[in-house]
Amino acid sequence: MVSVILRGGIDPDIWGLIPYWLDPEDPRPAAKQLDEHYQHGGGWRPQPGFKLDPKTKRVEYPGDPPFVPLALMRFRDETLIMYQYSYLLILQKDGTFEICRMD
Repeated sequence: MVSVILRGGIDPDIWGLIPYWLDPEDPRPAAKQLDEHYQHGGGWRPQPGFKLDPKTKRVEYPGDPPFVPLALMRFRDETLIMYQYSYLLILQKDGTFEICRMD
């Protein structure tokens, strides 16, 4: 099941095709499924260097202002968080995460 939470004023289209690429019947994690379907954009390619605040879900990258979450999507035990500039973070239950630009 996929559920979406948006900040006020955020257009649901911020997700683009991502909800259609995630199949709850497919046992693979979100990153594997996104990698398969996003080949025209280079696949799922995590970008290192981001730091995540576990309470606010803000992310920071050295030299950039903090990014605030715009929308959250639950996919099984994973939380997908969309940020400005098309950055998508996949957060695991144990607090580990990967972030990738998917534009």
